[in-house]
Amino acid sequence: MNIDYLIVGQGLAGSILSYQLLKRGKRIMVVDDPQLQSSSNVAAGLFNPITGKKMVKTWLADDLFPQLINFYGELEHFLNARFLYQKPIYRPFTSFAEQNEWIAKSADPTRQKFIQKNHHTSAYGDFVYDAFGGLELNFSGYVDIATLLKEYRAFLRREQMIVEEAFEEEKLTIFDDSAQYKHIEAEAVVYCDGPFSEEKSHFSWLPFRRVKGEILIIEPNEQIPVIFNRGIFILPLENGYCKVGSTYDWEDTSWDVTEKSGMELKGKLDAFFKKTYKIIDQVAGIRPATLDRRPFMGTHPVLKRLLIFNGFGTKGVSLMPYFSEKFCNFLIYGKELPFEANINRYFSLY
Repeated sequence: MNIDYLIVGQGLAGSILSYQLLKRGKRIMVVDDPQLQSSSNVAAGLFNPITGKKMVKTWLADDLFPQLINFYGELEHFLNARFLYQKPIYRPFTSFAEQNEWIAKSADPTRQKFIQKNHHTSAYGDFVYDAFGGLELNFSGYVDIATLLKEYRAFLRREQMIVEEAFEEEKLTIFDDSAQYKHIEAEAVVYCDGPFSEEKSHFSWLPFRRVKGEILIIEPNEQIPVIFNRGIFILPLENGYCKVGSTYDWEDTSWDVTEKSGMELKGKLDAFFKKTYKIIDQVAGIRPATLDRRPFMGTHPVLKRLLIFNGFGTKGVSLMPYFSEKFCNFLIYGKELPFEANINRYFSLY
């Protein structure tokens, strides 16, 4: 079988990149083990233009957010499925000083489009503690990643574009002008397998920094009107449940849930959320984060038919539509990759 690109992994990165390549008329095949644990399937899928404790604008926000709404809407239409949910995120202020700071910041034209309303008094006091008001954001919401991946896998199956088995790296041979994997001959192979790329011999030298995250699934006694985000997020889902998260653990990178993280999340939730609720479940995933919190994209320093598209961490939903387009332009037209994401910044480690 002759194809253009063999994609290793059908998480969010592999799905988005393979779709972008198909749009450009390329022949692809995806190799993915359906039994393999995937952080994409348990991730909250939030996209949020104002993030962090200091409430700063997300890296590349002006480029990312208008594009991601269009991209996921287009993919919904292609798959005839619903997984994009645009929903305001409400971030309560913690003090009058922070409130005043954001009154000034709201006048900045580069921030105005991301702000739906700057509340100077409590806006959702029936639900959360917000005595100082808060910031209500535009270009925010979540992607139901599990549904996206399920529907995209069904498409790949129908079109016979997926091999559902574990990728066996020892059966991959890289030549100067092509790559061979079992019966498949490809122009190039792209690793999109999240934290598992770190276990592959060809990219184990890259400074991945796996981060475990755990999330609670709760059933509140009342429907939640917006996404709340301050210290933790409370994300209302279409089925009436909410996702609450997330923890960050750089030491324990197992896929197991822990009582410690469950108690941490419950403690933060009870200090922030006023409604009663029932805990339904607790899930864990391993984020494919990187040392400098920037993606890993580009060509292996020696094997020129071997590439990687990975390392998007907690902001993968926001980053991948934009960077997958950049990566396709690099693959197909030879355009330069953004410096911050190009793995050549770490070639000295090889």
